[in-house]
Amino acid sequence: MNRNILLLFVVAMLLWPSFAFCKARTIRFPSTDSVLITADLYLAHPPKAPFILLFHRAGWSRGEYASIAPRLNHMGFNCMSVDLRSGESINGIKNQTHISAVRMGKKTGFLDAERDIIAATEFVKRQYAPDILILWGSSYSASLVIKIIGEKPRICQAALLFSPGEYFVRFGKSTHFIRDRAKNIQIPVFFTSESSERPRWWTIFEAIPHGSKTYFLPEEDGAHGSKALWPMTRKNQEYWRAVEAFLQNLLPGQDHEISSAQEGPDRRK
Repeated sequence: MNRNILLLFVVAMLLWPSFAFCKARTIRFPSTDSVLITADLYLAHPPKAPFILLFHRAGWSRGEYASIAPRLNHMGFNCMSVDLRSGESINGIKNQTHISAVRMGKKTGFLDAERDIIAATEFVKRQYAPDILILWGSSYSASLVIKIIGEKPRICQAALLFSPGEYFVRFGKSTHFIRDRAKNIQIPVFFTSESSERPRWWTIFEAIPHGSKTYFLPEEDGAHGSKALWPMTRKNQEYWRAVEAFLQNLLPGQDHEISSAQEGPDRRK
């Protein structure tokens, strides 16, 4: 095991010693254009248990979730961290979907990864048929998740969005491309980011109809994307408390209605 990822696991175990770790099983399945998608499956509960699909940030891989997925298992969720074709490596884990796409001569831009998110969602529904499916994105993949759930309102039951933004302007899209799709979101969503990143996504958040939306920001600092939850990130426990509060409402037997965040620039939830 790579030294960096080994250190990540050791730190996580020291901080959360009561966690029952589920060993990840690496699996592969085709995307919608036959590119082979690689993913790590953390199946710690019966297949129909609530299921979270985890997507990484730009330049990275499924390794972004090496310390996050076990904690989600402990909370009662099955998980699958997915290599999207736009990315390379993190924590010693190479992005195998990117390698497959390059070998097949496919494009590997941010928007090209949308088909991998849809394919992963369809795969999980087909193989495990969970009662509750949750999409979780980091940076550019968080924006893709917003686009997808805005265009396909019934594709999942909730979403967590770490550091989304209008990242597709350089690919010819408008400065409100994601915001326009956010207007159609009908499911509970949770936004978070580094404290200074709030302007990147606030108008997107505001565009979502009032009801099932909430957000968290630390008073200062934090981290970009899902790295906010890594054990070595300052404020990680503050992020975790907010994430856990959102997710607990989605577990069976809980009230699935998420309170709306109030308007105002200084709201911290």
